Amino acid sequence: MTATHTRSAGPPAPSERKTTYREAMREALREALRTDERVFLMGEDVGRYGGCFGVSLGLLEEFGPERIRDAPLSESAFVGAGIGAAPAGMRPIVEIMTVNFSLLALDQILNNAATLLHMSGGQLPVPIVIRMTTGAGRQLAAQHSHSLEGWYAHIPGLRVLAPATLTDARYMLAPALADPDPVLIFEHGSLYNASGELPAGAGPVDIDHAAVRRPGTDVSVITYGGSLPKTLAAAADDLASDGISAEVVDLRTLRPLDDITIGGSVVRTHRAVVVDEGWRTGSLAAEISARLTERHFYDLDAPVERVCSAEVPIPYARRLEEAALPQAAGIVAAARRAVGEPVSAGADAAVPQPVTGRAG
Repeated sequence: MTATHTRSAGPPAPSERKTTYREAMREALREALRTDERVFLMGEDVGRYGGCFGVSLGLLEEFGPERIRDAPLSESAFVGAGIGAAPAGMRPIVEIMTVNFSLLALDQILNNAATLLHMSGGQLPVPIVIRMTTGAGRQLAAQHSHSLEGWYAHIPGLRVLAPATLTDARYMLAPALADPDPVLIFEHGSLYNASGELPAGAGPVDIDHAAVRRPGTDVSVITYGGSLPKTLAAAADDLASDGISAEVVDLRTLRPLDDITIGGSVVRTHRAVVVDEGWRTGSLAAEISARLTERHFYDLDAPVERVCSAEVPIPYARRLEEAALPQAAGIVAAARRAVGEPVSAGADAAVPQPVTGRAG
C-alpha cells in the first residue's frame, strides 16, 4: 500500500443527521477513508466482524482488505506497525479493543509514538490515530472496564481526546488525522448506543478547547466522556430543582488541558466539582484540582470537590459496579457541599470513598 494524493469526500449522506454515537464514529471513519487514500484502519476484528463494538461494520466490504486490515491478537505488533507506517507517509487509524488491553502496547505508544519526533530532532513526526474503548457500566468486569485515559494524558508528545457527544464522535476524527502528533481517542463504551440528531451545520471540531455544555452561575462541574450525560442530568434535574445553577464543562481534550476554559468557568462560579471515572489517586481530577488551586486560589469560595471511582478493581456484579462508579447522586452531593447547601442523609453513600488497607 503506497501513499497517494487526497480526493474529495463528496457531500455528506442525507441520513447523517439522525444517528447514534456508534454510527457517527463509523461515518467519521468512512469519510476519512474516502477523503484520503493514505488512511487505513487496522486492529483486531475490525474487518469481517465489523469491529468489537460494531463501529467498523460494513467498511471491509466498501474499502477492501488493503484499507481495513484485521490484525493478529498482538497489540504491541499492530500498534507498532501503525507507528511505523505513519512516518512513512501513511495515515493509520489503529483500533484497540479496550484501554485495558492497550497496556500491552504501552511500550510502543510511550517509547516510540510519543518520543520519535523529539528524539529525531523534528525529523520523524508520527501522525497516527489510536482509538480504544474505555470505561465501565456494562458488567464487563475488571479486565475490560477501567478508565486509564488519565495515564496517557500524563505522557508528553501525545494528544488525548474523549468525545462525549454525537457531534464530537462524528467530527473529531478529521482534525485528529490532520494533527502531526500521535492522537489517542477514548470512546466510552456506554455511549455507543446513545442516539440523537447531529445539529445542523455541525462540522470539524475544535480539538484544542473544552466546551461549556450548560451555562451556570453557582458551581462549575468539570467532566468528560461517559460521565458527561450523568453530569448534565444531575445539573438539569436535581441541582436545578434545588435552585443551584451548575455550569457543566466538557473537557473533550485531556491532553493538553484547556486551562483557559476551565479557569474561566471557575472565575464565573467560584466553586468547582470535578467528575472523573478514573481512580481518585493520581487522577485527572487530581491534576485539574491542583491547577485550579495553583491558579485560581483567590477565585475559589470553597475547596474543589472530586467525584471519582472507588479505588477497587471494577466489580462484575451490577450493583457493586454501580456503587463503584460516579453517579448522579454523588455529583449532586458534591455540588451541594461546594455551594454550602446541606446534603441529604445517605447522599454521601453514593460517592465512592477512598479505600484503606491493601487496595487503597
